[in-house]
Amino acid sequence: MTSKFKLLAVGFVAALTLSASAMAAEAEPPFRDAGFSFEGPFGTYDRAAAQRGLQVFRQVCSGCHSLKYLAFRNLTDLGYSVEQAKAIAAEYQIEDGPDDSGEMFMRPGRLSDHMPSPFANEVVARLANNGALPPDLSLIVKAREGGADYVYSLLTGYGDPPPGEVLRPGQYWNAYFRGHKLAMPQPLFDGVVSYEDGTEPTLEQEAKDIVTFLAWVAEPHMEARKEMGLSFLIYMAAFAVLLYLTNKRIWRPVKEGFNPLGEK
Repeated sequence: MTSKFKLLAVGFVAALTLSASAMAAEAEPPFRDAGFSFEGPFGTYDRAAAQRGLQVFRQVCSGCHSLKYLAFRNLTDLGYSVEQAKAIAAEYQIEDGPDDSGEMFMRPGRLSDHMPSPFANEVVARLANNGALPPDLSLIVKAREGGADYVYSLLTGYGDPPPGEVLRPGQYWNAYFRGHKLAMPQPLFDGVVSYEDGTEPTLEQEAKDIVTFLAWVAEPHMEARKEMGLSFLIYMAAFAVLLYLTNKRIWRPVKEGFNPLGEK
């Protein structure tokens, strides 16, 4: 009886586990695949999309989020000329100092500056966002499970809560967020920006562009890494062929019955 009871208990726990897993799978749908150009072993960044993503960030996201690891000089790697990068930097006010009188002062940004945070400190950021702290987006694509697909799904996953779900003030429903209730309102809508290159600013296009830009910010040397990896694979393949031919040449006499003593 004791053994049967143990078997029943194990089966019951396993059934509960499978049931919970099934419910979790239903509650959190698989991430949407946007077909990013940088995915796969030969993927590269779409610079036009990344530049549009920078426009989305500056016009929409920068009011709450920072990019503290991005220096304005890095924008030249995104396809901007030095003069264009300087012009973008000059649109920001950077705190500097102290001056000769010991006071801090504000000045236009330079290429050597990093993109400034929209808030002076964490306390101010929380006060401006009902206690929530907007994360820095410099490494968000690398820091979240699912990477670019997760961030894209999150940006396009807002909607009305299902029946029975109640949102508190300041909460929003998102199908892809863990727990589905988050403090960030939907940031992107059709036409929220007007692209300088004439691309139609649909919600999906804006989300794909900003994610492409953030992926580049998180891993700006990805293309060089992939090129190095491909070169290494080619080198190893050539080395393997040479090793095979050398091995075959050395051991051929042995396999053909070579007798160095001339014995019969």
